[in-house]
Amino acid sequence: MHGETSLSSVRAVRGAFYDKLAAKGTDARAIGAELFDLAELLDDNRQLERSLTDPARSADDKVKLITTILNGHVDPLTLEVAQAVASRRWSRPEHIADAVEDVAIDALLANADARDVTAQVSFQLADLHSALLNLPVVRQRLSDPHAAPEQRVEFLDTLLKGQSLDPITIDLAEHATRNLRNRRYLSTINWVIDMITEHRGRSMVTVTSAVPLKDEQIVRIKNAYRRKLNRKVYVNCVVDPRVLGGMRIQVGSEVTDNTVAAQLQNLKRAVA
Repeated sequence: MHGETSLSSVRAVRGAFYDKLAAKGTDARAIGAELFDLAELLDDNRQLERSLTDPARSADDKVKLITTILNGHVDPLTLEVAQAVASRRWSRPEHIADAVEDVAIDALLANADARDVTAQVSFQLADLHSALLNLPVVRQRLSDPHAAPEQRVEFLDTLLKGQSLDPITIDLAEHATRNLRNRRYLSTINWVIDMITEHRGRSMVTVTSAVPLKDEQIVRIKNAYRRKLNRKVYVNCVVDPRVLGGMRIQVGSEVTDNTVAAQLQNLKRAVA
């Protein structure tokens, strides 16, 4: 996605719904499926895309339009996401479908988070990517724009039959071939893996200490931040002998530094 306006809008929408999707837990998978369908609807209806991104139309008018189309047919949270993207401004009409697709993936990952299998989904998609690297004919069939989406999905399901894959892995793998969106199959899989890496980073609690943490300490930190953030978190323990006592905890850009060095620095500021 290019254009500062669209980038700002997609960040705002994804940020607004991150915790709401997490709160849905395993039910977020259904939200993801509905959002994928919405992205496909937008891709197939350029007039609707232009109507929902027309800068000459008011945000209220565009929200009313998408509400008329979806109300009563989708989950209330799906409708809320659709209303949010309709109310934003976009650099190009097709970027609104990109944003819906992004939130759809966030929804599926919320389901994976609730079952603590997000890393597993990432590994399985990476294995699929590796397996297809030396199979150009297979990749061509999965990326064939002239084949019906149902045919591409059926072909993929045949390839994956008998493998013990998580349902979210299958959902994401199928989406990559069902709605090509002018992309090659492996490019989409690689992009989804990057999305998962970003997603996990938003839920990562990095703890830096001079010595390894005890299991009970890790559990306490995980539980504390799970309650604070209202979502599952991953604790990444970093041992740094240069740390003088205490620990440094970072979640995204938020840092809690209880090390001796930080306390001395704070003392110096107070005295100065």
